[in-house]
Amino acid sequence: MPSITSGKPCLAASGRDQPSATTASASSSARSTFARLRSMAGRGPKDLDSILMLLKTYPSPTLDRLTRFLSSASGSDKVLMLIQYFSKIVVWYALRRNKSMLAQQVRNLAGPVSDYRILSRFTGLIPLVHYMCALERNPPTNRYLLRLARLENLCNLIYYPLEHAYWLGAHGIVPALASPKRVDQLGVWSCRFWAGYVVLHYLTLYEEYRQADRLKRRILADKAEANPAAFQAKLDTWHRQRRDWWIQFAINTAYFPLTIHWSYPASTFPDVGVGICGTIAALAQVYSGWKALG
Repeated sequence: MPSITSGKPCLAASGRDQPSATTASASSSARSTFARLRSMAGRGPKDLDSILMLLKTYPSPTLDRLTRFLSSASGSDKVLMLIQYFSKIVVWYALRRNKSMLAQQVRNLAGPVSDYRILSRFTGLIPLVHYMCALERNPPTNRYLLRLARLENLCNLIYYPLEHAYWLGAHGIVPALASPKRVDQLGVWSCRFWAGYVVLHYLTLYEEYRQADRLKRRILADKAEANPAAFQAKLDTWHRQRRDWWIQFAINTAYFPLTIHWSYPASTFPDVGVGICGTIAALAQVYSGWKALG
């Protein structure tokens, strides 16, 4: 293969300096490039200066927020989760339209995304243990909620190592786990402990709902005696908490059929159903994470 510099003199090799010619050439090239950019900009805004001024003066809190969201491990994971599950809906639609090539291309995208998300959860035990320690240092006053939280953590404490072992076996990294039967068993049992967490979380959500109702009754009972601004602040806080509760309920409800489906090898739950449930859970988590940055 000929060199990309063949037929062209090398200034460094020839020992000649040509500052004036080089500078003039670079300056001419820069002016030419700038002129082309101005010409291209004329198709949209009037000129390039308008675009540069727009970038300089336009406030970008949304861009800042998006950057913070995508820079976090949780935020980027939820976006990948949305891609992973929405892809199943796209595949279903493509197959119904006899577009098998498109369906395969989307599968080729979704597969590595799903695999990467499992790999990225290899660090999941660290924040889980941190949360467990924080829970014991500052337990909720409701003993029932404390017991539920401990059981949820126990399910996750078993779920994570099983999922890690599943991934290592599926990729043949640990030969002792690499047989198809062993891989399937690890995957099924990890999902069963995930299902256990989801069921327990329903009980947690129910108790939190009851507590929130009691709190609202107390707020309304104190309305006559409370300062109007303080009363409204308490009510606004309650409404935000109720909104967050509904988001968590939607996520848990979307996860529930997925955990049952993956807990039973003979499940007939359709793949498009997996896509719909996963997309709902992903959208709810993206929304929740986005609002948390506000």
